Amino acid sequence: MEKGQQSKRHLVNTSNFIDIWSVQCGECFKWRVIPTQEEFEEIRSTFAEDPFVCSKKPGISCDDPADIEYDDSRIWVIDKPNLPKTPAGFRRKLVMRKDFSKMDCYYDSPNGKRLRSLAEVARFLDKSPEYEEDILVSDFSFTLPKIMEDTIPPDVAKKVI
Repeated sequence: MEKGQQSKRHLVNTSNFIDIWSVQCGECFKWRVIPTQEEFEEIRSTFAEDPFVCSKKPGISCDDPADIEYDDSRIWVIDKPNLPKTPAGFRRKLVMRKDFSKMDCYYDSPNGKRLRSLAEVARFLDKSPEYEEDILVSDFSFTLPKIMEDTIPPDVAKKVI
């Protein structure tokens, strides 16, 4: 990644789930940990129009040390900007495959139903009139983050594509 490229990254722990949400400052390029997935998704959903800067985090400025450093102590993945924020009551989940070839994305609905595609989302919304006015299929994205290969442990057998 070139210096100055603004991005958002998730960090994946050894259980193959994202355990830290972080955003890179558009001014000083330091990484800032975002405390919740919901806050992260809010930043990501408007990133192109409203880039993140350190001063948006209370009590923080570009003069403060980075919250976290990009290194190979964990696997980093980068999300595309401006993906829609997950609708209230739903939860977006990303799971790393064991061979580190890619991640899988799904949504857990408020009633516990797992949705794995836009077609499943559409069927769920059709059968759930309580959501028909507030939630659209376009409020969901199954776009996967890019796995940063330089952070995958060298002893992991990678799938050959």
